[in-house]
Amino acid sequence: MIRFESVTKRYPDGTVAVDNFDLVAPSGQITILVGPSGCGKTTCLRMINRMIDPTSGRIWLDDRDTAKVRPAKLRRGIGYVIQHAGLFPHRTIVDNVATVPLLLGTDRRTARARALELLERVGLSPELADRYPAQLSGGQQQRVGVARALAADPPVMLMDEPFSAVDPVVRAQLQEEFLRLQGELGKTIVFVTHDIDEAIKLGDQVAEMRVGGKLAQLATPA
Repeated sequence: MIRFESVTKRYPDGTVAVDNFDLVAPSGQITILVGPSGCGKTTCLRMINRMIDPTSGRIWLDDRDTAKVRPAKLRRGIGYVIQHAGLFPHRTIVDNVATVPLLLGTDRRTARARALELLERVGLSPELADRYPAQLSGGQQQRVGVARALAADPPVMLMDEPFSAVDPVVRAQLQEEFLRLQGELGKTIVFVTHDIDEAIKLGDQVAEMRVGGKLAQLATPA
């Protein structure tokens, strides 16, 4: 479970990106942050894995105050998927997916076997494993990004507009694949989008944010 407690992010120039934000993202559910550009969605997401530190307030991951966990250790237990997949261009697809297990000390053979299994799970053919990201379509790259985030089997996943850079048909396919995976895996997911249709389709609960980094409404999609 992820819990925001009176979290504020204020930058040195006085800009308030997130203002006194309270939210609980329940275990095993998809919580969607939706709202216009500049309302603090991505800032909230990045404060969970400490890519950005809050100015005040606390963020809890289960019963741990994330401010008291070393950022590198925290991030290795959290899957992170971004727009355009963010793959390493000089590494093959299978090596991209195996990155975090290798960092955590998994031997190379086991890490590669796990990576191949995950590629299949996200709907990619094993013959793509030895290609490079530039040789894949945008939709295929996004699937690799999801597989990489799942590779260390993290309990928590953060997803920052992961499907917005692909065309509508591929996007719909990726959304269906994502819901299928979540049905099997039951991760705790915080997902950022500016697309209300995507929020309603994917979310167990939807947090609508307004400009100024405030929570306007938290409710079920209905």
